[in-house]
Amino acid sequence: QVRLVESGGGLVQVGGSLRLSCAASGPDFSNWDIGWFRQAPGKEREFVALISWSGGETYYADSKHNRFIISRDNAKNTAYLQMKGLEPADTAVYFCAALVGDRSGDPDEYDYWGQGTQVTVSS
Repeated sequence: QVRLVESGGGLVQVGGSLRLSCAASGPDFSNWDIGWFRQAPGKEREFVALISWSGGETYYADSKHNRFIISRDNAKNTAYLQMKGLEPADTAVYFCAALVGDRSGDPDEYDYWGQGTQVTVSS
């Protein structure tokens, strides 16, 4: 059974940094692309970043690539999202998700989801 667990969220001041982790259980972590998404209250879930199964390719939502870095360690079955220069607009629940099929930023294409971790940026 596949299980994804996010951690590392919290309350941070404007300009601060956080590193989110996504710990996966299941035999096939190194075969999955991993995406990070976020959802703010009253808004749709939005794509943040994706990393390929090997870690060799990364993709970011246009506004994120200067401040966010996605990475993974397949030996630890863990993916990460390093965030810096956080802004109040970054406040949201952040989710990691595993994609077995074709690479995509569409949340409907993802097969497994974690429960999310709250990130709150105070001004």
